[in-house]
Order: sequence, then C-alpha cells, then structure tokens
Amino acid sequence: MTYFLWIAGLILALAWSSRVVGAALGMPKIPDISGPGWDRMPHGNPRVSIIVPACNEEESIEQALTQMLALDYPNYEIIAVNDRSTDRTGEIMDRVAGSQQAHGQLKVVHVDALPSGWLGKTHAMWTASKQASGDWLLFTDADVLFKPDALRRALAYAEAEPADHVVLFPRMIMKRPGEKMMIAFFQTLFVFGHRPWKVADPDTQDHMGVGAFNFIRRSVYEAIGTYQALRFEVLDDMKLGKVVKTAGYAQRNVFGADLISIRWAKGALGVVRNLTKNFFAVMSFQWPRALLSCLALGFLNLMPFVGVWLAQGWARLPYVVALLSMFLIYAGMSMHSSIPPYYFFLHPISTLLFMYTMLRSMLLTLWHGGVVWRGTKYPLEELRRGMV
Repeated sequence: MTYFLWIAGLILALAWSSRVVGAALGMPKIPDISGPGWDRMPHGNPRVSIIVPACNEEESIEQALTQMLALDYPNYEIIAVNDRSTDRTGEIMDRVAGSQQAHGQLKVVHVDALPSGWLGKTHAMWTASKQASGDWLLFTDADVLFKPDALRRALAYAEAEPADHVVLFPRMIMKRPGEKMMIAFFQTLFVFGHRPWKVADPDTQDHMGVGAFNFIRRSVYEAIGTYQALRFEVLDDMKLGKVVKTAGYAQRNVFGADLISIRWAKGALGVVRNLTKNFFAVMSFQWPRALLSCLALGFLNLMPFVGVWLAQGWARLPYVVALLSMFLIYAGMSMHSSIPPYYFFLHPISTLLFMYTMLRSMLLTLWHGGVVWRGTKYPLEELRRGMV
C-alpha cells in the first residue's frame, strides 16, 4: 500500500505541477483584446457576416440580435437562421429584422426541414454561410450578448496578427453557487487538457473552438471544406478549430473580459444536462473509452484529496504538491472569471458530478441508439461515421 501511495502521488504531483508551470508561463501570452491597445478600427474595414443559428430560443434571441445590431463596426451583416423552431423564435427574428434598428442589416432564413446526413446546427450554419457576403465569418450562438466594440476589437486583432481563425473566450454569467462550482471544474479540465497557450504554436496539435465566437476568414472556411466537412459532428465548434489547425492555418484564442457574455446553464444540474449531449461524443462514442476516462477523471481529481489523508510522513508530500498545483489553477482562472479560488474546496463534488455526467451521456446515448438534440434524434452509427 505504501508503494502504491508513493507511485500514485508522484504521478499526480508531476501531472498537476507540469500543467501549472505550463499555464504560468503560457497564459500571460494570450492577448486580452479588451485593453486600450485594441480600441481601434481594423485596417481596410473588411466585411463581416455574423451567423446566428437558433432553434427554440425565444427567451434569448431578441436581446442577442438587438445587441448585435448595436455593434460599432460599420461593415457587417447578420444572418439569423430559424432552424425548425416550434416556439416563437422565427416570429421574433422577423419582427427584429423589420424594426427600424435593423435597417436592412439583419436577414432571417427559415429552415423547415433537415436534409439527411446533417445535424440541425451545422446545416443551419452552412446554409447561412452560402448567403454570406463577408470576407470574415463569425459563427456565434443565439444566447450570446455582445458589447458594441466586441467585433471591431476582434477584427482589429485578427487583421494585425494576422490570424485565420480567432476564438474569443466569453465571460460566463453565473448566478448560483452550483454553476460556479461546475464551471470552475470544467475550466480546470479545459486548462489541463487543451493548453490554450499552445494553440498559436503551429508545431503542436492543441486547437480551439468556442461556439460563442468562432471567427474565421471566408477563404479559410472554404479551403477546409466549409461546414460540409463537419455536417454530422456533435462537437462542431471544437472540431472547426481542429480542422483549421490541422490544415496549417494561423489559429489564435484571446481573452476579452465581458466583450461577449453568456449564461451557459442554470445551476449545477443545468451544467449536467448541457454536457450530457456532448460527453459521449468527446469519447468518440466508445463505451470502453468512456469508462476508462471516468476512472482517469476520478484518479486525477479525487486521489489527491484522498491520498493526502491515507499517506503517512513524506509520502504525503506529492499529494500536497498536486493539491497546491490544483489550487493555483483555480487562483489563475479567478483572474479571468468571477469564480473565487476557494471553489477549489468543492472540486471533489464537481468531480463526482462530472463522472456522473459522463456515465449518463454514455448510457442515454446507448439506450436511445443515438443523441436526441432539440427534438431531433441522430442515430449513433451515423454520428460515429460523421466524426472528424
């Protein structure tokens, strides 16, 4: 038992401390475009097409579109897609498009039927992109809130860098402790697994994509095969980043304070529900991989808390190093979010909830023979064939 605790502790200490060192050296290199240096007009004022897919988003779509229409950049259009909504989403879109504020900048596309071989969201974005006139395409969501200078700053950065694909991290609007606990854990895994500071390095495979703000040059979007290349991909936002990076184009991610904001979930169980659709897809719809990932998740995130009590003497030291490293990640993330570092102490609870989410996602997908998303069932075998 003593040898096991020593070996486990050393593995955990090495894993967590190496990420802390990487993050400490790398995260400060990620630009923050909310600063005064990017408060300028982009060179040449290229045209931008903002693409907003929406399915049953009557609660958020009006505010989202209204804020997009208030952007302070002079050369852009908005193409909003009503993807087979059964609520008032399409009606609200048409009303906003006909308002005086829209002055012809907002075009609404209504999709009544989904062709075979497509997910609803990817089809909606592909449909809109075919009608877009912009040199840049911004794929966003129907519940994202924009500050007036968000687009101008992002475009100024993209043109100055220059970059082909820019991801702007949103500010997460969190109103309940459960949301903060779960999102803090999610961000910790994100830092541990995706290394955002390595995305700009062409010699690494680290890539990025965020559904709230995927900003891509039109020429690059077409060169990678458009959303046709991702037509049956559940993780379309991250996989867009993957194909861009794999193709050798310049990819960047940036902070932006509250340039864009989103209320991603309501409560801890809201996070569980939102991730249920995606988690088995992250595991490539392979149940052995999902089970092994649950075990790895538990070992990586629970064992430091358990081992520090089970180990004796100097054997406790690596567990202390792992816990301290984990806390430092929480402290670092608190600089870019409203989550205090002390949510670190809830890490074991959020770990168990994330393990539950992984198992729930796997079991529901296998039970239903596919993913049920916004009222449409996508068969499992088709999802596996459509993965990028």
